[in-house]
Amino acid sequence: MAGGLHPSLRPTPPSSSSSSSSFTSRLLLMLTILPLTLAAFAFVLQWRGGLTDPTTRWSPDPLFPGMDPSGTVPSSAAAASDCVDLLGRSRSASFPYYRDWKFSYGSDLRPKLCITTSTSAGLEQTLPWLFYHKVIGVTNFFLFVEGKAATPGVSKVLESIPGVKVIYRTKELEEQQARSRIWNETWLASFFYKPCNYELFVKQSLNMEMAIVMAREAGMDWIIHLDTDELIHPAGAREYSMRQLLAEVPGNVDMVIFPNYESSVERDDIKEPFSEVSMFKKNYDHLPKDTYFGNYKEATRGNPNYFLTYGNGKSAARIQDHLRPNGAHRWHNYMKTPNEIKLDEAAVLHYTYPKFSDLTSRRDRCRCKPTKEDVKRCFMLEFDRAAFIIASTATEEEMLHWYREHIVWTDKAVNAKLLKKGILTRIYAPMVIVQELRESGVFTSVVAAAHTNLSKDEFLSSIESSNTTRGIESRGISSRKIGNSGESQATARKVLETALTDSYAVPPLSPPSMTDIHLDI
Repeated sequence: MAGGLHPSLRPTPPSSSSSSSSFTSRLLLMLTILPLTLAAFAFVLQWRGGLTDPTTRWSPDPLFPGMDPSGTVPSSAAAASDCVDLLGRSRSASFPYYRDWKFSYGSDLRPKLCITTSTSAGLEQTLPWLFYHKVIGVTNFFLFVEGKAATPGVSKVLESIPGVKVIYRTKELEEQQARSRIWNETWLASFFYKPCNYELFVKQSLNMEMAIVMAREAGMDWIIHLDTDELIHPAGAREYSMRQLLAEVPGNVDMVIFPNYESSVERDDIKEPFSEVSMFKKNYDHLPKDTYFGNYKEATRGNPNYFLTYGNGKSAARIQDHLRPNGAHRWHNYMKTPNEIKLDEAAVLHYTYPKFSDLTSRRDRCRCKPTKEDVKRCFMLEFDRAAFIIASTATEEEMLHWYREHIVWTDKAVNAKLLKKGILTRIYAPMVIVQELRESGVFTSVVAAAHTNLSKDEFLSSIESSNTTRGIESRGISSRKIGNSGESQATARKVLETALTDSYAVPPLSPPSMTDIHLDI
């Protein structure tokens, strides 16, 4: 031991375990730094525009404005003009429906829903209406067209869209409908031989009867009748989807009623209602009774009723045996009373007189005298009668003043109060969807593709054909024709009729008024 170090003071040779631990530490450090470096590099490239994140190309925004379950209004969208500015600014594409994207209307997803409509509108209204409903899950459309909608430039575009069937109002169609079952029954008879709205109501009912047959042949599960100034708002579903909404309906339900909300425009220069209107008046069915009647006077603003036009909503019917229309707003069944439910959150958004030009366009479609007595045989609802008289007798300046006073919501204090009370509500999802579709080039590409596929010779021949066989010759005669064999056909069908058949069709009805308050006490 002499001259040597004490064993406790001698250096310990490096062990293999210490070396292994050091290597492991270095490896972990490298594995940590490497992905962080790559992530930072990718972030810099994307920030500088050198890399496109695929999720931003194919994923829609996770939540549309206005879909917040709390129901609060975003501060950036407190005014309609702010919303328009927001939607109008240039943005990178973030919506999943692009110029050459094909809507898979032939998919096996269930349930399958179709819409039927009777329209004379042009593409500027029909295309946003149609593709909006495609986005929320509608697969098929049965469009009964006349007027502008039946012209070659419009109808050829509609026919080119997958899932769309265009039916023209020809003499052959009218003769076929004059031999139809509902034409020879009594429940619709009180609307026959009357002009304007009554004639339209009969056309819609006859078209709905034909659409039921088409829907069954196409394998549809549900059918709904809508006008092209109405959008379904499928609130309350887990997704913003009609398919999801109807998938949750119990199997024993035959009919689903969508209460309607009415547009409340805030400007008199609206050009594209689906993209510019975000404020709506809620239906009586979606409001507490004390809120509805307590704010009735301010909500009505001196007009004949709470809503300008109808207030009894629209309905979707399950496709089944013996189904028939019961007017434009409801469905019925020859063999039973339908089991129906009314939805608590979903609604039909009715864009009522959203443009100033709607006053004169409605006037031009009706040949009635602008007197209080004559308009009663032309229009079912008081406001339509008043609007027709004003449009027929007033000057342009007087019409604009009347429009602002009765239709445009210019008093911001009243608007804020009724929004707080829940009478008015902001709904942004439809306007965001339509605006994104427009910015993505969906509408323009559909029009361009349709005209590209139509050669010059085909186009000229289609014009010649339309001048002789389509809706032009059918002005004002559809609900006035009766087939000669109507009586015998009605007698032959008597065995199928039951006591459950309604006595009268359900017409457009106004919401409850103050005179109805005693019914709720």
